[in-house]
Amino acid sequence: MMQGVFVAILTFSLGTAGAAPKYLCTYYDVVDYLNISSHDKLHTYILPKINLKEPVEVKVDFFLVSILSVVEKLQTVSFYFVLNLEWQNPFATWDPRDFCNISEIVLPMDTYWSPPIFILERVNGQNPELNYMVLMHNGTFNSTRPYQVTLTCSLVIFKFPFDTQMCNLSIASFLYPVTDFVMKTRRTPAEVVRDSKSLILTDGEWKFTNVSIIEFTEMLDDKGFSVVTYVISMDRRPTLYILNLILPTCALYLLDMAVLFGPSSLEEKINFQIAIILGSSMLAVILNNSLPTSSNKPPIIVVFFLGTFLLMIMAVLDTFFLLYQQRKSGRLDKVLRSFQQDPHELPKAPPDDLAKRGPQLLHPPKKAQGQGQPTRRLWQLQELDQFLPVLEKVLLFSHLFLSLFFFTVIFVKWSS
Repeated sequence: MMQGVFVAILTFSLGTAGAAPKYLCTYYDVVDYLNISSHDKLHTYILPKINLKEPVEVKVDFFLVSILSVVEKLQTVSFYFVLNLEWQNPFATWDPRDFCNISEIVLPMDTYWSPPIFILERVNGQNPELNYMVLMHNGTFNSTRPYQVTLTCSLVIFKFPFDTQMCNLSIASFLYPVTDFVMKTRRTPAEVVRDSKSLILTDGEWKFTNVSIIEFTEMLDDKGFSVVTYVISMDRRPTLYILNLILPTCALYLLDMAVLFGPSSLEEKINFQIAIILGSSMLAVILNNSLPTSSNKPPIIVVFFLGTFLLMIMAVLDTFFLLYQQRKSGRLDKVLRSFQQDPHELPKAPPDDLAKRGPQLLHPPKKAQGQGQPTRRLWQLQELDQFLPVLEKVLLFSHLFLSLFFFTVIFVKWSS
């Protein structure tokens, strides 16, 4: 009899060995266990604290994805970045072994309490549409959300277009003091820079270079609030401005110097120089459209354009001065030559008057003896003709040395 029972049990076991289990676990079982469906909305606004003396610690992580725009006139910058937050909720835990090893679940943001943070420098932007968070079985919440925001930033454009800008992105929450809510960064600045450079999507005017992190407590009404600031550093790529503004200005100035030292007449030089000045003024209009209307001190590129423009004006004035001296010398030449006479030429008289006027011809009067003055005026004319080339060389080379000094100072300021 015992042998028959054993055979029956063995047969039943072999017949049911490959059958599926009676119950399959689902995410709804975890939701029912956590009693989420019956939660009151007030529960989502209360800090998940067991010990009131210990603050809720939120770990912050930052990834820069794109530098969208930088508007110097408005002093604003637009970023696209990803912000990751992680915190602990001891009231939302379960044992994965009781639910077929389900260790995490995705829930809406309004299911449990989430950190109420905002960005201090934000002036415009779009709210993130990814309103979900991941809940781990040990009560760890993880929220990853993309942000596209426009921030106010103090842009220092003194070295434009070779400038480096540093903009702050401060994450804060002024609802809870540091006794209840504290934010900490999860990774070091070097790790943030490395991962952001691998994720960066744009390759435009600005190049992302570095991030520094500052954690501090902001005091308001005798209460301290936790703030995490990411200082984003970025360099401007100056190639476009060099090709569109700086090189054309230098080319126009070199052309102006070539005209100044060229063999053309002074009238032709003045016409060419005025045309070059008009061309440089068009470049100044382009520069004016890209620079802010106010600044503590003028940018170097403004000094560069203004100095170049003044040097061109000085070249025109030098040419006008030389033209004036040349025409003055021409008028003086006509006046002196009108007084000039041949000293060997004597006035002709009839033969009958020779006997009467002989003593006068041998001994001319004092007025006639003073005809050596045209010779002295001719010597003054020759001296003036020698003075003009010397004056021209002095003006041209002094203008050249002044230009070299000016461009050297500009180069040193840009490279410092």
